[in-house]
Amino acid sequence: MSKLIPFACAALFASSACSVHAQEAPAVPADAPGVPGVKGKPAAAAQPAAGVTAVTINGSRADDTESRRLSTAAKMVFGREELDRNGDSSVGEILKRLPGVTMGGPPGRGGGGVRMRGLGNGYTQMLVNGERPPAGFSLESLSPDQVERIEVMRGPVAEHSTQAIAGTINVVLREGYQQKDMQLKLSDSIEDGRHGPTVSLTMPGKAGALTWLMSGSAGTGRQADSSVTTYQDRYDGDPAGVLLKDQQVDAHSSRSARSLHLTPRLSYKFDNGDTLNFQPFLMHNRSEGNSDSLLTQRIGPPQREYALALADSSSSMTMLRGFGNWLHRMEAGAKLDVKFGFGAGRSESTSLRKQYADNGLLKDYFNDVDTSRNHSLNSGGKYSTPLAKGHLLAAGWDIEGGQREQSTVALVNGRAQFAESGSSMTADTRRVAAYVQDEWDITPQWSAYVGLRWEGIRTSATNQGRDVRNNSSVWSPVLHSVWRIPGFEKDQIRASLTQSYRAPQLNDLIAVPTYSQLNSATRPDRTGNPNLKPELAQGIDLAYEHYLGKGGILSASGFIRKIDNLMRRELTLRDTPDGPRWLSSPSNIGSARTSGIELEAKFQLADLVANAPNIDLRSNYSRFWSSVDGIPGPDNRLDQQAKQTANAGLDWRLKDLPMTLGGSYNWTPAILVRTSADEVATTGVKRQFDIYGLWKFSAATQLRISANNLMNDDYLSGRTVTKGGIAQLSDSAGRTYTTWTVRLEMKL
Repeated sequence: MSKLIPFACAALFASSACSVHAQEAPAVPADAPGVPGVKGKPAAAAQPAAGVTAVTINGSRADDTESRRLSTAAKMVFGREELDRNGDSSVGEILKRLPGVTMGGPPGRGGGGVRMRGLGNGYTQMLVNGERPPAGFSLESLSPDQVERIEVMRGPVAEHSTQAIAGTINVVLREGYQQKDMQLKLSDSIEDGRHGPTVSLTMPGKAGALTWLMSGSAGTGRQADSSVTTYQDRYDGDPAGVLLKDQQVDAHSSRSARSLHLTPRLSYKFDNGDTLNFQPFLMHNRSEGNSDSLLTQRIGPPQREYALALADSSSSMTMLRGFGNWLHRMEAGAKLDVKFGFGAGRSESTSLRKQYADNGLLKDYFNDVDTSRNHSLNSGGKYSTPLAKGHLLAAGWDIEGGQREQSTVALVNGRAQFAESGSSMTADTRRVAAYVQDEWDITPQWSAYVGLRWEGIRTSATNQGRDVRNNSSVWSPVLHSVWRIPGFEKDQIRASLTQSYRAPQLNDLIAVPTYSQLNSATRPDRTGNPNLKPELAQGIDLAYEHYLGKGGILSASGFIRKIDNLMRRELTLRDTPDGPRWLSSPSNIGSARTSGIELEAKFQLADLVANAPNIDLRSNYSRFWSSVDGIPGPDNRLDQQAKQTANAGLDWRLKDLPMTLGGSYNWTPAILVRTSADEVATTGVKRQFDIYGLWKFSAATQLRISANNLMNDDYLSGRTVTKGGIAQLSDSAGRTYTTWTVRLEMKL
């Protein structure tokens, strides 16, 4: 134990050291080149193996930690205590504090996707109740009150899709059997004087063999953004820095939104022991906004694209998803779990942008209307049977079908922006998978998980009379093992050997082209590529874990991934009726490698220091490396991957007052990535400091006050593209805000 104390301290204070390093580092020049279905022990064999002392630990933290310890495949579980701690208004704000997880987009705002191990969008598999969410569903905006727990797995398992090169995050919605009281939460989030009130209500109930939990939330919100972006063109390598173009865009926008989330859950237990569960989920969001941008041109052609642009927009999204399963228990501990589900969604967006010349006269106007509908059905099941004590064999299947219909109208001054304007696209996807897995406690100290999954995906679409098809299939063998060190019952070593993949997104395969109003190498048009192949990755994971106290853990882990058929967007210059235009489209460019180390420490201070205050400490630090073949270095890293990330936080429960105080600090350093031989992308350092206070008036009533993003640093990003001896640069600085939240929580 004494040997581990330095490691705990190093992990706890890593983020502070990294922050100092980030402040001392020179600025980047603008022109620089696990999851719920996977159980380490089956329900019927959840008892400890022979020779192992049974330990019962009470409390949600201990339950989460114990579940992690007993799982053969590395799985971290974060329950209601973690979800409620900071009073966050979205799941995205919770995810950013988890070990090895980073969020894209501005601090405190999100919207850039959830990333594990620093990898960009698409490498992290996001699930809801173990199922893939429908298109258009944003986990980041999901209300934490609708969530029971979050499970994080660093490696794929056969039972779920192996589209998890970086890992899997499974959001489990509210479960009825764990709650007895009706709960009402009233909150208001305030950002720069703009209010966002929310009300949340959960009501459990039971009538005979039927139990239910009615859960829902409704809220409104108002947000504003402002940014300054500079665009420059100059001769590449000109030591005098002579500019061909120098423009600045000052942009301001505001929007208001309304949301409604409903998550009822029903469970019926039959006389023979069978259980039928059903949980529909309804989400409706609607927003309206307006924006203005002022274009200042210091150097450039005599006539700039516009002087002032004004825009109005509106959007709405309605999504209904149903999850269900029927659990049938058989003789000798065998079980059959049959799943079923459906999804339907509709989204609409409209915008009208008017651009005015220097003399104030209308120069151009842009009409954009996009309507899409999504429908899906899925079914699956798992048959499991114990072969012996501590030995569970399972096999299953997954079938999913989905259809997307998209209608797009994009006009400039009343005429089509591109050939596909005003067209309709229909796309169908079919996914079929089968798997087998074996979980075996070989000895009281050694457990292993072996799985094999085959998954095939077929995508077909019709657009402008053209039929496009893409078929792919992947075999994914996975092996996980955990060894509990003899004589050290709190210490264990994990090892995994896996194969995973990343399937092309529908928008990357078959995309209605998007038109850039200020087309350039840094602001290109975008389209898809129907010939994309999935990325394939082979991976090795190693981890050492030490458990201490009532729910503490110290861990150190490392990973390696080799990725083939890497997908990356490439720039081309094409001739159009409106003249040459830059176009960005995805393609498979070759291979890449990535590796990293991840440190985590979470414990009560009293576990290390006698008679210490009642303080819980938590921290994590990650360091990542990557390189892409075929792209010259340095900085030929995987797109959007940070080199490091760190989190540190504490919770202090006062003895003399019914109060808990706490806070957390999240840090990601500046990112510089050479995405191709001609392109470099940068992102500024992200630092987010959050605090909260919780006052318990009684066992049934408490008040929580929190502040997110207290540092409110500007969000910096940039891009440089060098083509034909000309370097085109863009640098943007966006303002961020502190969000204050007041929440009253009551048990009725």
